[in-house]
Amino acid sequence: MSDESVLDELPGDLMIWVLIVSELLVFGAGLAAFLAVRITDPAGFAEAQDALHRTGAGVNTVVLVTSGALAAWALRLRESARRGAARLALVVAAALGVVFLWIKGAEYAAKAAQSITWDTHPFFTFYYLLTGFHAAHVVAGVLVLLLVAWKDAPRNIEAGAAFWHMVDLVWVLLFPVIYLLR
Repeated sequence: MSDESVLDELPGDLMIWVLIVSELLVFGAGLAAFLAVRITDPAGFAEAQDALHRTGAGVNTVVLVTSGALAAWALRLRESARRGAARLALVVAAALGVVFLWIKGAEYAAKAAQSITWDTHPFFTFYYLLTGFHAAHVVAGVLVLLLVAWKDAPRNIEAGAAFWHMVDLVWVLLFPVIYLLR
């Protein structure tokens, strides 16, 4: 009988997984609340949703998924002793995170120009809470990617990429629920 547990097989540090699971639970609760409130006013939510810029959000999905692929690729590069290429992949992944934030900022600016705020409709309360909380995670993820590009031990890259994939996953869940679900 082996003394190893399933936890020993997790990539990266156990604490990063505790953080990831706790963040996923928070976002899951937010999405559940959004869907619960949506049931009370489906027509109002659909009308409010029409004010969103779906193309920009779709582009942001591609940007984040590409960034996540680069973070994963950086680990493979580092494990094959290609430190310079791994660092470059992490920096480009972080730069794509900044592109995501720029597109999200343009969307927020467009909503402000239309006088759409968090209290315009319950849809926008959840929109700003969920996407704003996610954007804060993107900022943290960009900093983490740059930090692990600097301190590029494979274990560090693994933990940073795991956090970044959580950020990707949350967006992949937020995008259809907030922008597409009718």
